[in-house]
Amino acid sequence: MPLADAMRTQRAIRRLKPDPVDDALLLELLELALKAPTGSNAQNWEFVVVKDRAVKERLGRLNMMAWRLYGGIGRRMAKGDPKMTKILDAVQWQADHFAEIPVIVIACLRGPRPWLPPVAATSYYGSIYPSVQNLLLAARAAGLGAALITLPLWSTILARRALGLPWSVTPCAVIPLGWPRGRYGPTTRRPVGEVVHLDRYGNQPFRGR
Repeated sequence: MPLADAMRTQRAIRRLKPDPVDDALLLELLELALKAPTGSNAQNWEFVVVKDRAVKERLGRLNMMAWRLYGGIGRRMAKGDPKMTKILDAVQWQADHFAEIPVIVIACLRGPRPWLPPVAATSYYGSIYPSVQNLLLAARAAGLGAALITLPLWSTILARRALGLPWSVTPCAVIPLGWPRGRYGPTTRRPVGEVVHLDRYGNQPFRGR
């Protein structure tokens, strides 16, 4: 699939079949994820691939704990919004079937996560999210469903315990992978002219494009 086509049709796919994903394909996707840049070319990433049901159940319990709070708030805010309700239904499905998802990839970084100054934390995560996007695009090109989620990481202490991570490795993102139950379908996004500002915020000469 051409890269532009993968970008134009990529979306969060949460409803996944329990069918296994071949290890050779999975490793190919992760190799593409490793082609992404990192700060100072440190390549300080680690990827934990979870296929064991017991570990998925532990992560699923963490995910459900966060979802019960977030989902309840989201349902109240989404009243009368069919589009948002549909998204919340998909997140609910994922929470209910978390342990049945064939592969869960946890993207991590080695080294402590700085808190101050704020830009330091931004730089820290800047070394993992390019690789996560590579993984998502590679999954789309292969016909796999995937989504970037963070609910299972609401407690990094409990997430570390579930994954056996040392304190020197920080879990940053969770990517459930599997064959989609539905189709990718078209995506709808705001026109580029509505979100592009030239030189200063509010100057939008490209509106209408």
